[in-house]
Amino acid sequence: MEETRLILRNIGRINPGSIEEYVRMGGYTGLRKALGMKPEDIIMVLKESNLRGRGGAGFPVGLKWSFVADTPSDSKYVICNADEGEPATNKDRVLMSGDPHSIIEGMIIAGYAVGASVGYIYLRAEYPYIFPILEKAIEQAQNCGYLGENIFDSGYDFDIQVVSGGGAYVCGEETALLDSIEGRQGEPRMKPPYPGIKGLYGKPTLVNNVETFANVPLIIEKGAGWFSSIGSPGSTGTKLYTLCGNIKNRGVFEYPMGMNLQDLIFEAGGGLRDNKKILGVQLGGASGPIINSSQLDRILDIDHDLGAGDVMVIDDGNDLLDVVENLLTFFVHESCGKCTPCREGNMRLLQTIRKIKTGQGRPWHLTLLSDLCLTMMKASLCGLGQASPVPVISTLENFRAVYEEAIEGGDKK
Repeated sequence: MEETRLILRNIGRINPGSIEEYVRMGGYTGLRKALGMKPEDIIMVLKESNLRGRGGAGFPVGLKWSFVADTPSDSKYVICNADEGEPATNKDRVLMSGDPHSIIEGMIIAGYAVGASVGYIYLRAEYPYIFPILEKAIEQAQNCGYLGENIFDSGYDFDIQVVSGGGAYVCGEETALLDSIEGRQGEPRMKPPYPGIKGLYGKPTLVNNVETFANVPLIIEKGAGWFSSIGSPGSTGTKLYTLCGNIKNRGVFEYPMGMNLQDLIFEAGGGLRDNKKILGVQLGGASGPIINSSQLDRILDIDHDLGAGDVMVIDDGNDLLDVVENLLTFFVHESCGKCTPCREGNMRLLQTIRKIKTGQGRPWHLTLLSDLCLTMMKASLCGLGQASPVPVISTLENFRAVYEEAIEGGDKK
């Protein structure tokens, strides 16, 4: 199945350390065009393209930019969220290591559109080898006049710094990320106010994901109509899908939004290895739902369990409760502990799953799990506590017999 490689168009085709090769492939054409436009016109193009954030939440990008642009301030910031901490997610790493200038170009356009003069790339601490790649690309852009003062003689000044992440999953949440940049422990802030109104150092701040910024230059260059003609009406453009698990072709693939999950697994992914069968598939990342083998005929877009674009195939050689236990162990470790629903809720979920696994489960434990999940999803401060129950609640719905059999087996001991 042939890919639609738009933001991956340069991967493997250019030397990521050469700005000359990026320019030769059309790089910075979108920036030149953008600097000849009014900032409000750039934002309108983004709105008409219906580009939605690629970090998982899917918020409309043009609308998000307009909040920052419309908020008066003596200084504003643009931040690229490159804290790719979702287990099994590799898409942003591929872009940053293989085509760093596409991200830089997108950030400059964003800065001009919202009225910011400083940008930060908040890089996941576990990606130290990417740090020099980004720093070199920034230096090259500065030397060529694409960054710094009076870019392309436009009178616009903008510069970018790379900041190492805090080494915690929660720092991928945009407000925890802001605290980390400011030198504090990364913990989520209460919202509102949102970063677009009061963000970094109390100033209006635009935070977008790596993949999101990589789309921007192409949209400005080719137009909103071109972009919106790709994908599905509510989720335009392409998406980077990370295929992992026990499949033949693992990796990062680019296809239009709205791809059928079966096609991704059996055509792009080549199906399962070792003559295994599918037990389930987790969609969107570690905090995404786990569906069963009868639910594979479905589309993936922002409104249908896409998340960060992960597709983890779980074969029938695995114990489902082992999978859930492993995910909850991760969330217990990564919870910052600031809010009680997440701090205590994840631990209680983990303890209950372990009881069921070891034959100590009782039928009322299923009601407990369900009630606790719903409470956490409504009461947790940030996306970690709101989404970490999803693997539990989804497996209760899609694999209830597994839980009931484990409990029944425990009753007979």
